[in-house]
Amino acid sequence: MIQLIYSIIIGYFILGGIGFYLINRNKEKAIARKSYTKFISYFVIIHILFFSIVINPIYFKYVVLIIIIAGFFELLRLYRKSGYKNFVFYFAANGIYILLSLGLFLFSGLPKELILFSFLVLSIFDSFSQITGQLWGKTKLFPNISPGKTLGGLVGGGLIAIGSSLLLKGLYDASAFKTLALAAGIVLFAMVGDLLASIYKRKFKVKDYNNLIPGHGGFLDRFDSLIAGGAWVALGFYILNF
Repeated sequence: MIQLIYSIIIGYFILGGIGFYLINRNKEKAIARKSYTKFISYFVIIHILFFSIVINPIYFKYVVLIIIIAGFFELLRLYRKSGYKNFVFYFAANGIYILLSLGLFLFSGLPKELILFSFLVLSIFDSFSQITGQLWGKTKLFPNISPGKTLGGLVGGGLIAIGSSLLLKGLYDASAFKTLALAAGIVLFAMVGDLLASIYKRKFKVKDYNNLIPGHGGFLDRFDSLIAGGAWVALGFYILNF
């Protein structure tokens, strides 16, 4: 089963690579290089997360702790750079982050199959929302918060991710309705997590949290959807009986 899942991941990455090629073939070399760097670093990150789950979920829990701690430092870093302005906003943002981080930590302790299912749905949405958005996205959803978010990206990435959840049903032993509902919640929470991270950056007037991850704007920029999506799955498992 794991070999089949890994084959699906590689297949999606090949499709994603084709999509990135179509997006970047007519762009300036510097812009295209940055896009390819982002794609390659994302490929590495996906493999780290995937194998940490498959080999032993305790490794995934360690990765989650690193993500959570790094996120706290990134929130604090922007607050300090602003000269400690907007304290109420910073305090509220930390409150939300604590709740989502708690959800993500609980998510890291769920059955391995459910973690893997959720992670794959989330990764598929994350990847293909960018690709479909850049290829066909015309209508901007939140131009003042996250200019890159388009209706085409949300619909395209969402449909591919939710549809793919049925292909991954062997990992999540539930009815088709629960499978689709869980996947739809992952997509929704992933988008909300992304927006919350963007709102924080806009409030402190920066483009990125940092440049520690090549091609990405920091840990929160890369893992915001995982944090929120994981929190949703934990909520569904422990409270909503998914």
